Amino acid sequence: MLPNKPGLTNGLLAKQAAWLADYQLGLRVSEQGSVVSIGDGISWIKGLPSAAIEDILIFADGSRGMVFDLNRDRIGAILLYETNTLTAGTTVHLSRHSLSIPVGDDGIGRIIDPLGAPLDGLAPPVQTGREDMEKASPAIIARDFVQKPLYTGIKIIDTLIPMGKGQRQLIVGDEGLGRSSIAIDTVINQQGQNVLCIYVLIGQKRSAVVSTIETLRKHGALAYTVCVVAEASALPGLQYIAPFAGCALAEYWMAQGRDTLIIYDDLSTHARTYRELSLLLRRPPGREAYPGDIFFVHSRLLERSTCLNAAHGGGSMTALPIVETKQGEIAAYIPTNLISITDGQIYLDNDLFVSGFRPAIDITKSVSRIGGKAQHPSIRHQAGQMKLDYLQFLELEAFTRFGQRLEASMEARIKRGRLLREILKQDRLRPLSSLFQLAWLTAFNADFFNQADLNQIPALLSRIEQGVHTTELTLDSADNEWQLALGEWLAIDTEQGA
Repeated sequence: MLPNKPGLTNGLLAKQAAWLADYQLGLRVSEQGSVVSIGDGISWIKGLPSAAIEDILIFADGSRGMVFDLNRDRIGAILLYETNTLTAGTTVHLSRHSLSIPVGDDGIGRIIDPLGAPLDGLAPPVQTGREDMEKASPAIIARDFVQKPLYTGIKIIDTLIPMGKGQRQLIVGDEGLGRSSIAIDTVINQQGQNVLCIYVLIGQKRSAVVSTIETLRKHGALAYTVCVVAEASALPGLQYIAPFAGCALAEYWMAQGRDTLIIYDDLSTHARTYRELSLLLRRPPGREAYPGDIFFVHSRLLERSTCLNAAHGGGSMTALPIVETKQGEIAAYIPTNLISITDGQIYLDNDLFVSGFRPAIDITKSVSRIGGKAQHPSIRHQAGQMKLDYLQFLELEAFTRFGQRLEASMEARIKRGRLLREILKQDRLRPLSSLFQLAWLTAFNADFFNQADLNQIPALLSRIEQGVHTTELTLDSADNEWQLALGEWLAIDTEQGA
């Protein structure tokens, strides 16, 4: 009989009785390790002979760690949570669980750390399950072709470097050229598109983190976005697992048949964090002191982004990893690794930025290897003609620097190219609709801008944008219908314009 202590309810007594009934006496063997040393976000531990890589460790003081290195006489662990009382000699046990993050729709619109703990001062989100951070990428038979466009709202990207849902498109360039601005514009443009966004901030200063979150909140994008934050002051272990935590969240919704977009801002910082942890754990350094498996770390992360076929739910995960270059050196170690993993890159050039061309995207070094297949046929048709004109203009413009006299036809092409360059300029935080993209493409190819001066381009584009808001035309409307509408909006005779 259990003693009837004050405060014990009948239900609790029944649970205790059931637990005692199931209890069996027997010999139990458990492992116990102890901390040898601790510092710089890592811990060396002796004991625990059955520990395996990525096992979760529980320290007696409440700290948490993950096995990251195995030696003959001790193991190296990265700390995921550290208390002020963690010292040498603290006992350690294996949790027998792998690293996972709580998932559920209640987490949409929240700011969390890589372990799922809230950072916005609100109650923890209600979880419907847990998702492993480390998981094999979907099998080939589960994948589908990239068929649906994902619009960024940026003219030069949606027309010349298009992306599809399930694609991995790298954003590469020097610091301060607007890499994060492109990612934020893309997230803002998903409003009303039924795309869930995950924005992973890795090793950013707190001021940059706050600025990004407030920008998303101001434009209403936080309502369909989850921000996973491991700021610069966080433990290196948290910074390392941050992109895997964001990927696990995106995979959860992708498995439900939903479209997701994930931003990794940025993987250069992630690579440096991984290098720091590897060197502290005395792993052999390779090129530029990075460990030899840095390519595998990023490839196994980005390979999880894909488009699933109908038999597996039909969901998608589009990835926009961001990487930093130094003085425009695109052939550096980490950028070349990521270029070889992804399906294309958007390259930002410092000279274009200084000249006032924003976004400073160098079309000659940027490419989308599969996005054109997902582009709407009307936009693809119009953009093909425009891209040819722009590339020819860039070649011809090089000759004008030598002061040579050109034929009248060449002068006309150069003027047309300069008009196009002015059209492609766009302010940040002003994403544009796909209908507007088709409208200005049609107007340019139909020569509606030929008689305009450079300073008239913004006003003409504004009139097209106003017309698009009131038109009943769609992306499937015929070219002549669009030309008639554009002639009315721009007050141009269509026969003269064409």
